[in-house]
Amino acid sequence: MGLKEITRKKLMIFSGRSYPELGRQIAGHLGITLGKVELKTFSNGELYVRYLESVRGADAFVIQTCSDPINMHIMELLLMIDALHRASAKRISAVIPYYGYSRQDKKTLAREPISARLIADMLKVAGADRILTMDLHAGQIQGFFSGPVDHLTAVPLLASHISRQSLHDIVIVSPDAGRVKMAKKYSDHLGVPMAILHKRRPGHNEAEVLHVIGEVRGKTAVLVDDMIDTAGTIASSAEALLQAGASEVYAVATHGIFSGPARERIDRSPLKKVIVTNTLPIPEERRSEKVEVISIASIFANTIASVFKDESVSELFGGDNQP
Repeated sequence: MGLKEITRKKLMIFSGRSYPELGRQIAGHLGITLGKVELKTFSNGELYVRYLESVRGADAFVIQTCSDPINMHIMELLLMIDALHRASAKRISAVIPYYGYSRQDKKTLAREPISARLIADMLKVAGADRILTMDLHAGQIQGFFSGPVDHLTAVPLLASHISRQSLHDIVIVSPDAGRVKMAKKYSDHLGVPMAILHKRRPGHNEAEVLHVIGEVRGKTAVLVDDMIDTAGTIASSAEALLQAGASEVYAVATHGIFSGPARERIDRSPLKKVIVTNTLPIPEERRSEKVEVISIASIFANTIASVFKDESVSELFGGDNQP
């Protein structure tokens, strides 16, 4: 056997149980099949992982988004990484389309945890060499990792989709000051103006709009955010925008969590349409008829291919892959 054959790299992709359909889509874009792994839950709730084929020397990618039940899926991801590490995989990349606990990236009150940092530490201890994720709630979470992080964005994909909707006189609207940078990227992609909502949060998953900063009267307002959870923010924001004179309101977000009363709020809201990506599975009982889902499988597939071939990832996003 020659040296060339000995050093030939091997790409392997595995999926946890959080969203196997997305794993199959990503693997399909790469022209390969998902690797074989046994995953099960014991009667006491403990998890079991065993790879059913050799991973020695492989460049292994584990696809696991942080969907409900989030804590089980995070633990399963950690065990899958640990098993790969102990089975002598050469490099292990955790592909996490939606990074769980990302909203807890700092202490705002005394005696709180910084949960996003803890998840990063656990991934490192488990044996992850690299993280691939999309539209983190706060970009500085990348600094919680000591290894490389490929922080992908769905903004170009979603902005292109908006441009094909035949909407007239668009204004991009940031739901709060924290999302202004993301709104600016949508505004730049589409070449349209932007506005900002000034709001306060009485408590978790609660928001009250106080002012609309910018001109929205007579325009089609497109609310943009990184995630939609209980939909309280976008529902109240849509009402405030219509009261400020907007002709109609759409909402766009990368992550459609849609927990609790989200479906009911969206159905009752004046929103024309809510556009999200498939970083998370959306069960039928949580999905409003107003929701449209765009696939990000090709983005992750292209990124995995670039990482595997040791090529630039930022070039996939025009030289800037930071949301």
